[in-house]
Amino acid sequence: MSETVDRHGLRVAKVLDDFIADEATPGTGVSADAFWRGFADIVSDLTRPNRDLLATRARLQASIDEWHAERRGKPHDAAAYKAFLEDIGYLAPEGPDFAIATSNVDAEIASIAGPQLVVPVMNARFALNAANARWGSLYDALYGTDVIPESPGRERGASYNPRRGELVMARAAQALDDIAPLVDASHAAVTAYRLVAGGAGHELRAEVGKRVTALADPAQFVGFVGSGEGEPQAVLLRHNGLHVEIQIDRGHPVGGAHAAGVKDILLEAAVTTIADCEDSVAAVDAADKTAVYRNWLGLMTGTLRATFQKDSETVRRALAADRLYSSASGAGALTLPGRSLLLVRNVGLLMTTDAVRDHAGEEVFEGMLDAAVTGLCAVHDVRGPGAGRNSRCGSVYIVKPKLHGPRETWFACELFSRVETVLGLPQGAMKIGVMDEERRTSLNLRECIRQARERIVFINTGFLDRTGDEIHTSTQAGPMVPKTAMRQQRWIGAYEDANVDAGLATGFAGRAQIGKGMWPKPDEMAQMLIDKVAHPNAGADCAWVPSPTAATLHALHYHQVNVPGRQATLSARPRASIDEMLAIPLLGGANLSSDEVRREVETNAQSILGYVVRWVDQGIGCSKVPDLDGVGLMEDRATCRISSQHIANWLRHGVVSEGQVKDTLRRMAAVVDAQNAGDPDYRPMAVDPDASIAFQAACDLVFQGLSQPSGYTEPVLHARRRQAKARFE
Repeated sequence: MSETVDRHGLRVAKVLDDFIADEATPGTGVSADAFWRGFADIVSDLTRPNRDLLATRARLQASIDEWHAERRGKPHDAAAYKAFLEDIGYLAPEGPDFAIATSNVDAEIASIAGPQLVVPVMNARFALNAANARWGSLYDALYGTDVIPESPGRERGASYNPRRGELVMARAAQALDDIAPLVDASHAAVTAYRLVAGGAGHELRAEVGKRVTALADPAQFVGFVGSGEGEPQAVLLRHNGLHVEIQIDRGHPVGGAHAAGVKDILLEAAVTTIADCEDSVAAVDAADKTAVYRNWLGLMTGTLRATFQKDSETVRRALAADRLYSSASGAGALTLPGRSLLLVRNVGLLMTTDAVRDHAGEEVFEGMLDAAVTGLCAVHDVRGPGAGRNSRCGSVYIVKPKLHGPRETWFACELFSRVETVLGLPQGAMKIGVMDEERRTSLNLRECIRQARERIVFINTGFLDRTGDEIHTSTQAGPMVPKTAMRQQRWIGAYEDANVDAGLATGFAGRAQIGKGMWPKPDEMAQMLIDKVAHPNAGADCAWVPSPTAATLHALHYHQVNVPGRQATLSARPRASIDEMLAIPLLGGANLSSDEVRREVETNAQSILGYVVRWVDQGIGCSKVPDLDGVGLMEDRATCRISSQHIANWLRHGVVSEGQVKDTLRRMAAVVDAQNAGDPDYRPMAVDPDASIAFQAACDLVFQGLSQPSGYTEPVLHARRRQAKARFE
């Protein structure tokens, strides 16, 4: 246990106490003593309600387990099941229509549709890259990914390949034709962009050989960099609320090879970013939590820095400056944000942390500490010397995950209200984003929104956690379909539609974000360009992407689809069926071959081990893990939850035996070891599985899966990570 100090009856880890006193509170108008006094009151008043909510989760799960067990071997009675869920309070009665009343919401959330990044805030380099991904190079995104095929002579290579560059320029010109078309010409044929005086401002002209043309919609030209005469250094366009910057430099190696001197095209990309304290980080003790908070503070004060080695060179990262232009209208300077608007994801209601202990020596709930400390750090942005660096409306945006139903949503809002009082913030300043990723929340989403109607700014579908909860909640009903078949189940389409329906019905359009989930294959950008346009078409203001490059490419979808228009159309459709959402994805009478069962268990076991070994041994909370076919997949606790719950479900119903699973885990450990052979920090598992803490963690997740609260992986992972730190660090 780390050294602690007494603060108003709380035992606070000294590393955290020093951070609060020396770094977080100065400049906020909140003293360290006042902070801890207020937090002690929050712990005293809200610990019991938090425990009661967790007890309610357990009680409801036990009732559902018992209901299914009593009917084992009988056909599923959907009507009786729905009535039962209503009787036990799992399905809440729905109240009258209402609209959210959230105020002081930044445009990036209220009205601009675009990509959203999620980044582990524990990693300063990644956090800075994500924050700076507000603008991304289309040339780089095309050149460095599989969007441009690597045909002979057009490979990426170790240095710039001009022949590949030609394909990039052609594809980028196609994008410009879609975003800002010219009159009777393609951007690919332009030989020069020129500014001409027009009224009080300037107009944009494009030369195509000896012919001069213009934008089909001249109003899309909103700014420029340069003298205002002749060829500019940059042209700024706007479409569907997003900006595009055409950079011109004929002396640049790339610009010199372009007929119009275009050296790059920048897209406004990651409009918002979630700095994650939860699923993508491995923060298990006071030192880890302090590191997380320190990086969030650096983002809020603008002082975060990262230095690292790349190709034998020292690279330094800092937050990007705002972007300055001359207004095309002649109105003077035009300033655009250079960074994503940042939200912070706190942890849920389940876990506790040793960073602070209460008067009885018990660890406090981690979600309470997250709300207080991330809120404190954000005070620097709300009213510090750099106020408005992030939110120009004076708001703090906190995403709250893994809430189960309306009462837990109310509790999160009550916690935020109490923190606002401690920090001297106006009531409602701390906005809430509700992750629609647990079954009881998705089935009662409108009532959850009602509880948060004064501060809600975000809902999204989290297919991965939602699937994990689906399996765990209904696991006693029977064996589930294979993991790969989940996407085709009845409940998933209704769930995705119901999320949008609830947001539109409660007034989210133009006021709050409706989001969709992550693209899981970071190396397959060509396929993402084909598939992920479905998210804005579904009415989503934002959707998650795994990297700044992916954000740049996904931005193209928000030029293809006018999201407000889609939302207006979708608001008239029939409401998604709750009966469809309640359809349990049971295997039923389907007969799987032994090979199909073997492959499913191998896939799940390899996925668990590939993720867990990095989490436990190296503290890496989110990884690109190659699957059995070598395809890199983004893995986090949500994907681990699915895989472990799926095997546990099949074990429960005899689809596989314990011996089969143990043998599979051992064989897959050898596979994962081979996949990580080039990592000098990697600790092999297969040589001595019984001695490998990571291997034992994977076994715990599977063989203790049914007893884990809501099927969550956190209790096992945290305990095993602490064990590994004690042994190796």
